[in-house]
Amino acid sequence: MTTSLFRKCAPVVALMGLGLTACQPDIEDDFTPSAGSVDFTRYIAVGNSLTAGFQDNGLYLEGQQKSYPALLAEQFRAVGGGEFVQPLFPAGQENGSGYVRLVGITNGSPVTANVPGNAGRVAPTSAPYTKFTAAINNLGVPGIRLSDIETAGFGNVRTTPLNANTFNPYFERITPDGSNQTYLQRVATEATTATFFTNWLGNNDVLGFATAGGAASSLTTPANFTDKNNKVVDALTAGGAKGLVATIPDVTNIPFFTTVGPVLRATLTARNVAGVVITTGGFNTTPGMSATRRSIATTTIRDASGNGNQLFTLTASPYLPLIGVPNNGRAWRDVFNQARPSLPPIVTLGLFLALQGVDTTKQFGITAENPIPSTLVLDDTEQTQVRNATTAFNTAITNKANEKGLAIFDSNTFFSGVAQRGLVTNGVSNTASFVSGNLFSLDGVHPTPRGYAVIANEMIKAINAKYGSRIAQVNPNNYRGVQFPR
Repeated sequence: MTTSLFRKCAPVVALMGLGLTACQPDIEDDFTPSAGSVDFTRYIAVGNSLTAGFQDNGLYLEGQQKSYPALLAEQFRAVGGGEFVQPLFPAGQENGSGYVRLVGITNGSPVTANVPGNAGRVAPTSAPYTKFTAAINNLGVPGIRLSDIETAGFGNVRTTPLNANTFNPYFERITPDGSNQTYLQRVATEATTATFFTNWLGNNDVLGFATAGGAASSLTTPANFTDKNNKVVDALTAGGAKGLVATIPDVTNIPFFTTVGPVLRATLTARNVAGVVITTGGFNTTPGMSATRRSIATTTIRDASGNGNQLFTLTASPYLPLIGVPNNGRAWRDVFNQARPSLPPIVTLGLFLALQGVDTTKQFGITAENPIPSTLVLDDTEQTQVRNATTAFNTAITNKANEKGLAIFDSNTFFSGVAQRGLVTNGVSNTASFVSGNLFSLDGVHPTPRGYAVIANEMIKAINAKYGSRIAQVNPNNYRGVQFPR
């Protein structure tokens, strides 16, 4: 089975009443490229996993080759763009960090399998990735937050003591051994010879908190975000380069948060279960303190039509069949194993459960004694925190871009539109749905190659509009959605 099963011509879509926009050809005849007022001789891309080409819960060669900066650089060649160097995984290490792949569909649900990494570092104690310390154009570092850009030792495993929370193996890969160079310093170095840039930092300053259900990580403060954003944009424009910045999308619209809820709501409704019990916020680490419980009515869980305001994460899926089952501690055991590296050695599973006030002999998910862990739910209060932070961050990004006269790709508006109406690309319908929508990969967060092609096109539109350029768009249909097993 291939993704072609999900391709529908616009006339057919219209007949189906899906309300998608009409077919608009993206490739024009008699198109004369022009750089406009931009010098594309040396383009650099600054950002995080989205910029690196991360997909399917990993960074591997295919994703790197289909990253949106790589696609942009290819289009820039027609208007004077030069060589674009990425830290690609070499031959024999194509699996990179490892990733997940789709191996089948069972009872309508996707079944995935892990593809092990073959490029090195999976933990600070394992062998590092093969170094790539030459000058590069793609500075995308998976996992980096804007709040990290001035962290010394961010790519130095020799830092003593090593803080796993502030060590990044992907930045280590592009940093000389033993160097405490910060990401901002590296950007400033590459910017001295850059003539054009894209900057899409800041997503992880909300995403980490959101995907952890508000139980781990934290939201960067607006003041810190604004300070770091101003510094990186100042560094990028110090030599007179022009560029584009991107805003941060509302992460509550991505499949990671919109896939499980409808299934859960329908299942609970069919079983006449009025609601579930969850914990909210961070986990309790102080003896005698009770972890916070919340009761969630089934009718408030967000369904496929967008009704409801409680979101369950994609990672909650394996635990749904356990709701109502007594004597099952799988969910809490998994949470403990995930949290264990950050817990004092004295904290055993038994002590962890005692601190949370959890008794796994009780029915899972519908009793206060055995609630659904916070990591699996982004409740309405946490969503408000995420949206307020996103709004504040996007204000900072937009204000700085306007101050510098930069192009802006408003990814927040764009992806909100995709979530509501879908997107037609040259007669092919795409949506924000998990697996079948073509645009989001198997981690429910990062785009597929087609999703990255769509992003590249939206950036090209913004560049053309701002700088009077005539840069051709790519054909997104030449890039795959989720890869189905053959």
